[in-house]
Amino acid sequence: MQSLTTRRLLLQGAAGLAIAAALPGLPARAQGRRIVVSSKLDTEGALLGEMIAQVLEAKGVGVERKLQLGPTRIVRGALLAGEIDIYPEYTGNGAFFFNIESDPAWRQPAAAYDKIRTLDAEKNKVVWLKPASANNTWAIAMRADAAPSGQKLESLEDLARLLGTDFRNRFKLAASAEFVESPAALPAFQSTYGFKLEPANLLVLAGGDTAVTMRAAAEKMNGVNAAMVYGTDGAIAALDLKVLADPKGAQMVYQPAPTLRGEVAAAHPQLGEWLNPVFDSLTLTGLQGLNSKIVVEGQNPREVAKAHLHGLGIG
Repeated sequence: MQSLTTRRLLLQGAAGLAIAAALPGLPARAQGRRIVVSSKLDTEGALLGEMIAQVLEAKGVGVERKLQLGPTRIVRGALLAGEIDIYPEYTGNGAFFFNIESDPAWRQPAAAYDKIRTLDAEKNKVVWLKPASANNTWAIAMRADAAPSGQKLESLEDLARLLGTDFRNRFKLAASAEFVESPAALPAFQSTYGFKLEPANLLVLAGGDTAVTMRAAAEKMNGVNAAMVYGTDGAIAALDLKVLADPKGAQMVYQPAPTLRGEVAAAHPQLGEWLNPVFDSLTLTGLQGLNSKIVVEGQNPREVAKAHLHGLGIG
């Protein structure tokens, strides 16, 4: 997964007839030709792009795949230039697309979706379909056996409460220097939930690879029982870790959703009807599990997408 800094650098430099109605006056030249489906470089992008492509094919629409085309800057630019037609994007990235990172809307799922959907339609004639509930943002995950006996440890509120007890002496988080130091990462969690980790509570690892931090927690390296992760990382469940919920919105929300050119949306007004059920099925644990099949078990994204859609009665 990309670090938040990398994500920013790459960025810088509803359904049915309602889609067409929201963007009046657009020509329907897209009708009858292949839809170009794309995605970013990462595994999750390839999986979601493949799902979109397979749904369209199941509905008899011709598809051209340009999956894992490049980083955000490249894929977003290709959409705006009309070089691709549809790809999965994350709601929170709207903060960077429109240079309004400080807007509190990005920390609430519904508000973030409404804002980027409205802004992109008005300024770029880009349509956002319904997002998944899964949130691929910076998070803290705990070992399943880390909670003190009889104590609840499911959210960052629970963690803050327990850090006020002798549990503090047993808590240790593996993280990158960026996560520890960036105001948007650990400091944001600490200020939002009212706790402060000391050096003894941290194992700072070189680089920003969540695979390394998760492995440290899974193996209890130097007493580590918690890890910096991204919410939908594929190895979370495989390593018996649990993402702590962020009910106060310390982090921006990054929910994946299909984004498409308005011309294509007008020509195919049923796209929302087709794709919304698929993204509805992508819960946090569900998407973690699908990613795990690829990054842990080594399965092909196309086959993982096909099996998931088959389970939904598609294809």
